Amino acid sequence: MVGWAFVALVSVPAQAVRAQNGLQIELRAPDAVRAVLERHVRALSRTDQVMPDLRADRIALIRRTRREVRSILATEGYFAPEVELERAERGQWILSVEPGRQASVAAVELSFDGHLAEPGGEIRRESLRRQWSLPVGQGFRQADWDGAKQGLLDAVSLRDYAAARITASRAEVDPTAASVRLAVTVDSGPPFRLGEIEVSGLERLPADLVSRLGRLTPGEPFDQERLLAFQGALQAAPQFASVIVDIERDPARAAAAPVRVAVSEARSRHLGFGAGYSTNAGARAELNWRDVNLFGRAWELSTGLRIEQRRQSAYADLFLPPAPKGVRDSLGAVVERSDIEGLATTRQAIGIVRNYQRGAIETGVGVRYQRETLRPLGGLESQRKALTANWSWTLRRVDDLLDPRVGHVLHVELGGGARALLSDQDFFRMYGRAVRYQPIGERDVLILRGEAGATVARSRDGIPQDFLFRTGGAQSVRGYAYESLGVEEGRATLGGRLMAVLGAEYVHWFRPQWGVAAFVDAGDAADDRRSFRIRQGYGVGARWRSPAGPIALDLAYGRQARRLRLHFAIAVAF
Repeated sequence: MVGWAFVALVSVPAQAVRAQNGLQIELRAPDAVRAVLERHVRALSRTDQVMPDLRADRIALIRRTRREVRSILATEGYFAPEVELERAERGQWILSVEPGRQASVAAVELSFDGHLAEPGGEIRRESLRRQWSLPVGQGFRQADWDGAKQGLLDAVSLRDYAAARITASRAEVDPTAASVRLAVTVDSGPPFRLGEIEVSGLERLPADLVSRLGRLTPGEPFDQERLLAFQGALQAAPQFASVIVDIERDPARAAAAPVRVAVSEARSRHLGFGAGYSTNAGARAELNWRDVNLFGRAWELSTGLRIEQRRQSAYADLFLPPAPKGVRDSLGAVVERSDIEGLATTRQAIGIVRNYQRGAIETGVGVRYQRETLRPLGGLESQRKALTANWSWTLRRVDDLLDPRVGHVLHVELGGGARALLSDQDFFRMYGRAVRYQPIGERDVLILRGEAGATVARSRDGIPQDFLFRTGGAQSVRGYAYESLGVEEGRATLGGRLMAVLGAEYVHWFRPQWGVAAFVDAGDAADDRRSFRIRQGYGVGARWRSPAGPIALDLAYGRQARRLRLHFAIAVAF
């Protein structure tokens, strides 16, 4: 009990002293420097709000505060400030700051050494000088000075000169004139060329997979963007969990700098389950098995079972590793049954496709054989088969593949079969689709869409439904049921030889994740021009940005159908 009483008696005077000597400082400074001073001057922070008792300590605090203020203002380009910390009344102090005139850049001298300084480098040197981000006349700040030097070094080292470095830099300050003279010297070093690719981290995958996925050529000039694109291609491959790509930056090896690729392999086998819903096909459940290193050869096998209310299918696709020049082969098989708009279809198909990827353009060439059985409600059952050659071309130039706001997508398909080559009918199919995304203001977007198709044949008899046309539904002519526009046979709707659709949609994003849309669609599918009738639909909808793309919920009125219809789907760019 005696010990506790002693502690209490000692602590009361200590609290009193702290209260009496609490420091309250009022900052008087222009808005241009107030925020930076409040953030960095210790005497203005809540953790330093006690004024020392002794006069010597107070003088030390005043001197420290003045030094801090001058040092902080120097980083903002104020080199001749007037700083006073004075007592106004008991416990009240005033920190007055007059920063003076901010120094501006009076001169910039950029010098280059190494290969870049040799004859032939004049154009690039002048380009680097034009790109300098702290020009004459601009206010000087330490952060801008550091950023300008780093930007210059990056501009030199990102192409050709992987070992570039800053060998000298200075900022000469004239406080009286409020000016700064800048000088920087960059040594580019020798030009680098790529050597052989050296891979580490491979255990189960084939050794040539990295070279197949990449398009770097030994002997080509060093370009950091090319390395990043190579790294991105590897990272996008399902066989890898992580990838780091860089080169050996030793100037002694500049003639053939090894490309170092460090990879971490991903799990090769995946079992997936999925569920969803769209107004086109109804509720959906899916089971998928994927092996991205089949037989230890980096073949990708994707097989599964998809069950929808209006369609059920079992499928298997095998993708071979990429070949040189962006070529990739695949083969697949599918068994499918569907019942849409009174047409029950059973289909079996097998095919092989070769895809070519060139930047934003993807081209596919393939051969497919399929058989199908049609059972139209109120009509006659029929069977059809076709061996077809097919070609497709897709151009995607958008800012975001999943949620585009600016750009366009073009897609063209050509294909057909002949009776002389295992087909029931001679036919040739043409199809094209175009979508334009036009930004309006800061958030909104106007989407213009058009598609058209024609199958050249004596009649539609004997031609599989995949090579004919039906339309209607989400992302088509809204206000009408999915694939309800086509050729009527009995109480069923079958595909015709002609199709055309136009659509316009305006989306207003009132929040980052939420938007509203207004749209109008028009189009039809028929077997000839005489029976082609434009069907119109228009309405409004809601949009939500999901990780897989905007989800659309639309309420549309079909003018010819004279009814409202709800459409729900993911509004993706194809």
